[in-house]
Amino acid sequence: MSKQKVYFKTFGCRTNLYDSQVMVGALKDYDVTENESEADVIVINSCTVTNGADTHVRSYISQVEKDSGAKIFLTGCGAHTKGESLLKQGRVSGVFGQSEKLKIDSMLAREEPFYDPGDLNHIDEAVVDDFVGKSRAFIKIQEGCDFRCSYCIIPYVRGDARSMDENKIIEQITRLALNGFGEFILTGTNVGSYGQKTDTSLAKLMKRISQVRGVRRIRLGSVEPIQITDEFKEILDEPWLEKHLHIALQHTSPQMLKNMNRRNVYKRDKELFELIASKGFALGTDFITGHPGESEELWREAMQNVANLPLTHLHAFTYSKRDGTPSATMKPEVNGKVAKERLHELEAAIKAKNLDFRKAFHGELEVLIESEKDGKYVGYDQHFNKIIVESDEDLIGNWLNIDNYEIKEEFNYARI
Repeated sequence: MSKQKVYFKTFGCRTNLYDSQVMVGALKDYDVTENESEADVIVINSCTVTNGADTHVRSYISQVEKDSGAKIFLTGCGAHTKGESLLKQGRVSGVFGQSEKLKIDSMLAREEPFYDPGDLNHIDEAVVDDFVGKSRAFIKIQEGCDFRCSYCIIPYVRGDARSMDENKIIEQITRLALNGFGEFILTGTNVGSYGQKTDTSLAKLMKRISQVRGVRRIRLGSVEPIQITDEFKEILDEPWLEKHLHIALQHTSPQMLKNMNRRNVYKRDKELFELIASKGFALGTDFITGHPGESEELWREAMQNVANLPLTHLHAFTYSKRDGTPSATMKPEVNGKVAKERLHELEAAIKAKNLDFRKAFHGELEVLIESEKDGKYVGYDQHFNKIIVESDEDLIGNWLNIDNYEIKEEFNYARI
C-alpha cells in the first residue's frame, strides 16, 4: 500500500522554516511532497504576529477546501490563537503546538479531531542535518522571549526564553558543514537571549561555531540593542561574522519606546549603531508605525532620528492590534491610512540609505548564490545586499568574490 503524501505549507519567520524542516525529518509513515496538488494531507505551520498573518492562513485554508479537499492540520503560532476556533468550525482535522512536532506521524494518524497545544516550556532536541533545496542552513538556537513589549503576542504563544543545548547545536552544524553547507543563520524567537540561564552567551556560541571546519559565514536573526554586550563587540572584527547585523529598535522616538515598553533608549541606540557602522557593517532594524500614541509630532521626531542613524535595511510593519496585549487598549489610536503612509515614508528613507551605502563601498563582494531564474543567479553579499549575476555556468551554492559589478537601484548586478 502506498503511503499518503504530506505537503508542508510554512508561513512566517525562519524559526517556522526550521520547525517545518524538523517535521519533514521526523515523518516515517508518510511521504513528503513538494507538489501541493497531489497531497492527501496538508500541514500548515502558521504565524500570528499580525492580523495579516492570520488572514493569510484563513484564506489558504479556504483555497485548499475549494481545490483539493486534502486533510488539514494546523501547527505554529496560530495554533495557540486561532486553532480552537478553526477546529470548532470543522475547518481543520487537528491542531498541535510546536512541542509536538517530533510526534508528527502519530498526530497525522489521529482519527478524531483534536486540539493539543503542547508545552510552552519545551526545548527542541531535534537535529536537522539537511535543508531541502537550500544553500544556507537555519539553526534554531533558542525559543521564547522574556521581553514584554506592549504590542506583542509572541511570548504568549512561544513561551519564555529558553536555550538549546550548545553541544547539540555544534553537533548539528558539524553535520551540516560535512554536507556542504558554509553559511549558517542562527534563529529563534529572541536570539540575543541565548545562554542567559545556562551560563553561556551568544558570542561564546558563535566563537565555537566559527571553529567548526567548513563554516564560512555566520548570520544572525534579530538581536536587541542591550544584547550587544562588550563580549559581543569583541567579535565584530571576526572574518566569519556577516558584515550585517539586524538590531531591533521598533521605534526612534523616546516617548514611543516608553509606550511600547521597550528596553532600548534612542541615545544609546545611536552610539551603538555608529560604533558598529564604523567597522563597515550594514545595519538593519525592525520598526512599527502607527502604534497607539504616535502623534504627528512624535513621528516627525522619529524620522529625524532615523535620518541620523546609519541604517541600510528595514523590516517594518504598520501596527496590528493583538487582543490581550497592553497596546490593544491604548489611546489614541492612529488611523490605518496614516500608519501606512508613515511606513512608506520610512521605507523610502532606508532604501535611499541602502543605495548610498552600496555606492560608498569600494571592495569585493563575498556572495553565496542561492537561486536561479531564467539564467540569472541570485545571491546575497556580506552586507546582506542582493546581487543578480548573469552567467553561463551553473552557480547555485557557489561562493563568489566579485569586484566588478554595477550598482542598480534595487540590487547590484554582475556578469561573469
